[in-house]
Amino acid sequence: MDLSKIAKLARLNLSEEELQTYEPQLSGILEYVAVLDEVDIEDVAEMPHAVDLQNVFRSDERAESLERDQALSNAPRTDGQYFQVPRILEQKSS
Repeated sequence: MDLSKIAKLARLNLSEEELQTYEPQLSGILEYVAVLDEVDIEDVAEMPHAVDLQNVFRSDERAESLERDQALSNAPRTDGQYFQVPRILEQKSS
């Protein structure tokens, strides 16, 4: 394996010392993947994730809102009634 070529394709500037350090590590990873490639997975069902995922959102329940002054208290800029944010869209002139 030519790690310097791979590093160049990945646009990584690796020193000779780094190449010598990473080459055995990458070789070990590739050898492990080759071992995994030999495992018989014929009767294994496909899964979208390695672990079973469940929704962890809380239920949507009504609650009291913050008072305006409290909501605006940590805002970087406000006019006392609304949050003020930088304009990100250009206004078209007619």
